Amino acid sequence: QVQLVESGGGLVQAGGSLRLSCAASGRTFSSFAMGWFRQTPGKKREFVAAIRPGDGNTYYADSVKGRFAISRDNAKNTVYLQMNSLKPEDTAVYICGTGRRNIAVRATEEYDYWGQGTQVTVSS
Repeated sequence: QVQLVESGGGLVQAGGSLRLSCAASGRTFSSFAMGWFRQTPGKKREFVAAIRPGDGNTYYADSVKGRFAISRDNAKNTVYLQMNSLKPEDTAVYICGTGRRNIAVRATEEYDYWGQGTQVTVSS
């Protein structure tokens, strides 16, 4: 029943910006944590950013802190990832996940539903 659909990926030059969207359905969106992860071939899924319901606390990987910002629009059942000052090492498939309110948001195994991902490529 739960469906997550990512969009907004593409090709940008280093230093550029991109905004990713994740549209959710089949769940009371405002009551669940949402997170962004990324994955490249040969690597396990890597935490990027997350946001909790209620208090709206946000969490970021050290590698993206100060460059990326996560937000949510409960009226639209959508979570966003604003990506600024992009670097070639940010290149990956970006995947949206959802989980219960009190999960350890940095841990991949805590999420119970995932989208299919959207490709982000940053050229040198």
